[in-house]
Amino acid sequence: MKSSTLVLNTLFDAPAVARLREDLALALRAAAHHGLAEGVCNHFSVALPDDEHFLLNPRGLLWSEVRAEDIVIVDKEGNKIAGRHEVEPTAMFIHAAIHRIAGKQCVLHTHMPYATALTLTSARALDTTLSQNAMRFHGRIASDANYNGLALDSGEGERIANAMNGADIAFLGNHGVVVCGGRVDHAYDDLYYLERACAAQVIALSTGLELCPVNPSLAAKVAGQVQSERLQSELFFEALRRQLP
Repeated sequence: MKSSTLVLNTLFDAPAVARLREDLALALRAAAHHGLAEGVCNHFSVALPDDEHFLLNPRGLLWSEVRAEDIVIVDKEGNKIAGRHEVEPTAMFIHAAIHRIAGKQCVLHTHMPYATALTLTSARALDTTLSQNAMRFHGRIASDANYNGLALDSGEGERIANAMNGADIAFLGNHGVVVCGGRVDHAYDDLYYLERACAAQVIALSTGLELCPVNPSLAAKVAGQVQSERLQSELFFEALRRQLP
């Protein structure tokens, strides 16, 4: 009978998991390339096929330097199971809770500048009736205004996961954002365009001119159009794979 360590090593090296490791590492390098990283902080994760473990970026590496072999395996409780690097505590508490409670496959957490800027406002989040990029997120966003310090215990991770209330995107007040998806490429595409939408709103607000939102029903239509066909998201990710090998 195989030992649990051998089983995990086999899982870690399985072709499907190897691809997930490559995709997660690529998403991290792409985020660094697009200016969405912050030092060696913030975290990306993706659930493994067994639904008992997930992949997570390691502690202490810049996102620009992460490669597939650097990715770590963590269990549902946030315990490191395999990998040559350590993991950052808040990563385990936030991501373990979102995977376990919200049932999300891919979880991307950043403090990217423009999205984070909007978490500092009274609105706390993006207005999804403004730019076309913003409309793709209509009906998909939750806002958690109750900043409670660093997520250094399981209770805070669980509070964040519950505050998401099933949404794909959460704006965490005075903190940052969480973007979730069923696939790494789809989630990264949403992360990229979320920051673009937030940038457009912040820049528009800086003009001091009156903003012109569209009818919410139109925003909902655009959101449906984007969600019904994600080939563009997949092509974008493959283009990044060619550019950031």
